[in-house]
Amino acid sequence: MFVRLYVDPETDAPHLWRHGVEEQEVLDVPGRPIEDRPGRDGSRVAPGRTRGGRYLRVIYVPDPQPESVFVITAYELGPKAKHALRRRRRKKS
Repeated sequence: MFVRLYVDPETDAPHLWRHGVEEQEVLDVPGRPIEDRPGRDGSRVAPGRTRGGRYLRVIYVPDPQPESVFVITAYELGPKAKHALRRRRRKKS
């Protein structure tokens, strides 16, 4: 999957760095998210687990090209959000 990142014009760095997330971690989530739901203004919200074991929420917009996304931001899930995610997964099973 091809992933483009939003670059913050103030810092000229990927926005997700502000949240302590590395580019490599973001690559783990869009290809195999735990969930993938609609967000605001055409965006998608995809929580998932990285290969390193962190739970991230990735906010992205699908690109017109197949197998391509534009990641707006990503951040680590807090304890309450992880619990809610696990609860929703159990309900689906």
